[in-house]
Amino acid sequence: MWSFLSRLGFRKSPGSGESPGFRESRDEDMAEAERWLVVGLGNPGPKYAGNRHNAGFMVVDAMAADQGERWKVHKAHAEVAETRIDGVSVVLAKPRTFMNLSGGPIAGLARFYKVPMERIIVVHDEMDIDFGALKLKKGGGSGGHNGLKSATASLSGPDYLRVRFGVGRPPGRMDPAAYVLRDFSSTESPELDLNVGRAADAVRTILTDGLGKAQNIFHTAA
Repeated sequence: MWSFLSRLGFRKSPGSGESPGFRESRDEDMAEAERWLVVGLGNPGPKYAGNRHNAGFMVVDAMAADQGERWKVHKAHAEVAETRIDGVSVVLAKPRTFMNLSGGPIAGLARFYKVPMERIIVVHDEMDIDFGALKLKKGGGSGGHNGLKSATASLSGPDYLRVRFGVGRPPGRMDPAAYVLRDFSSTESPELDLNVGRAADAVRTILTDGLGKAQNIFHTAA
C-alpha cells in the first residue's frame, strides 16, 4: 500500500503513521468545515461604484485586493473570491443583483459553501452612524435598509453578523434614498480609503479573534 502511495508523492514522516499529504488534506477539510462567508452589499455596475450605498462592496473589494485574489462569477448570482486570512477559509462575495434582492445570492452562497448563519458577515452602509464610524453586531432589525431586509428574509432569520459602515444622515430635507445613491462628498473622499481599510480590518478581526474583540477595537462609541 505504501509503495503505491509513495509513487503518488506521499511519504511517511518519522515516528508517524500519517503522511504529510494526508495531514495537509485533513487540515484543508477542517478549514473548509469552518469556512466563513463575508458579503459586501451594494448595487452592481460602474454607475453605482462610488455611491455611499456601495460601501460594502468597497470593503470586500479592498479585502480581495489585499489577498491578491480576483473575482469570479458564481452561479448564485454573485461574484466571489475564495481565500484564506490567517489560516481561516473565507469566501468574499458581492451579489450581482440590485440591493433590494441581495438576500437570494447570500442564501445561495451559504447553501453552496455550507456556511451556517453564525459565520456569515454582512458589510453595509449605515445612515444612522456618522461618516467614519463603525458599529459591529450580531442580529437585529434592518433599520429600513433594503439589503438587510432581503438578507433576513432569504436567510429566514436576522442572526448573521453585521459590520455597519457609517455614511451619516442626508443634509437638510434630502431624500435618504437619493443620498445613499450619491458618491461620497469631496470632504469625505480623502478619508474614505482609511475608513474602508478600518472596516476591512474589523472583518479580519472577527474572523480570527471573534466579534467581542473586534467590537473592543473598532466599535465606535455612541
